[in-house]
Amino acid sequence: MNKKFLTITLIVMTVSLTSWAQKNDFSYKFYGQVRNDIFFNSRQNNESVDGALLSYPKGKDLDPVGKDLNGVSNLNLYNMHTRLGVDVNGPDLAGWKTSAKVEFDFRGNSTTLGIVRMRHAYLQVSKNGSSIIAGQTWHPLNNTVTSELMNLNVGAPYQPLSRAPQIHYQYQDNLLKFRAAAIWQSMVAAMGPGNVRSREYLRNSKIPELFASLDIHDENSTLGVAIHFMSIMPRTKTDEGYKTSERVNGLTLEAHGRYKKDLLTISGKTFLSQNMNHFNTLGGYGVTSTNAKTGVKEYAPLRISHSWLNIMYGQKWRGGIFAGYLKNLGASKNVTELVGVGTNVDQMATISGEMTLNIPNWKFGLEYNFTTAWYGTPNAKGRVKNTYDVSNHRLLFAALFMF
Repeated sequence: MNKKFLTITLIVMTVSLTSWAQKNDFSYKFYGQVRNDIFFNSRQNNESVDGALLSYPKGKDLDPVGKDLNGVSNLNLYNMHTRLGVDVNGPDLAGWKTSAKVEFDFRGNSTTLGIVRMRHAYLQVSKNGSSIIAGQTWHPLNNTVTSELMNLNVGAPYQPLSRAPQIHYQYQDNLLKFRAAAIWQSMVAAMGPGNVRSREYLRNSKIPELFASLDIHDENSTLGVAIHFMSIMPRTKTDEGYKTSERVNGLTLEAHGRYKKDLLTISGKTFLSQNMNHFNTLGGYGVTSTNAKTGVKEYAPLRISHSWLNIMYGQKWRGGIFAGYLKNLGASKNVTELVGVGTNVDQMATISGEMTLNIPNWKFGLEYNFTTAWYGTPNAKGRVKNTYDVSNHRLLFAALFMF
């Protein structure tokens, strides 16, 4: 019933938009892709999107005779990132150019696959180098600079990966680009007590995520810095029944760069994050103190260092390498009751290489990815000690028809 309803809704929207565009001087452009990914992993992994979005290998889980239950390979074919979208240009509004984007894929959610999911839905106005976006699109921390990979993770967990509802301002001229945004959470929410994700933690804080960046750019290169702040309220009531309003505050600092000339592109990013587990990466927080009577808790975020470098060359035949490194730096204070993703991971490293054939409307790609994660036991400050390593070999082939 849901599939039928959504299909009918899309058809009605398409017909209505076509009619509206013809009658009211709107212009529109439909686009999309049909994508198939087949991939092999040498062991079980922390992943999403039915395994298509690779994160990092799972740690050891030993059976009674010492065999690793996660040391099992797998093979999968995935095509739910087939997508359809429309770009719309409308009449001017008080001298501002107007436009909008709506884009769907068939990813569904974490429990139901193969149903329509909204990727982008926003309106935009622009004038004299300034633009304002309102709606859901890529998180601005995600697209300061992005890597170029066949893998759907586009560099996560070293690279932030998220789409989110936002109000986003940008000014750009021939030398500078400034951006500022207020962001809420949608598809992937922050993690709270019991490692449960919920948008309520940010909503109850009454402060959206805040972002700002400044780039210097010319024809071939971009250099920039960004800052991101998030304050969540994990609980409004203690286990003892008392009202509480304690927050987890996280500040993320980032630097990025890209050089592009002729067939060569070199891009990279490094940042120090706090409690950024809603970006398909590692992060979280811990409890620093608990009031014995009321149960009110105070918190400190875990700090994670992320860096990646991507070098690509070619056009019809385009290949390149990606290298990423991540390190868990723990908290600034002693913490207990750790909450988050990968709180028992000390560090992680990835090296991957790919080659793609690009012809009009078609792309075929082959990618090899080798990732190692070091697991251990968090100490009093959340830093992971007494580590062991596990590795995953991943081979991906993708075919895309784009229109």
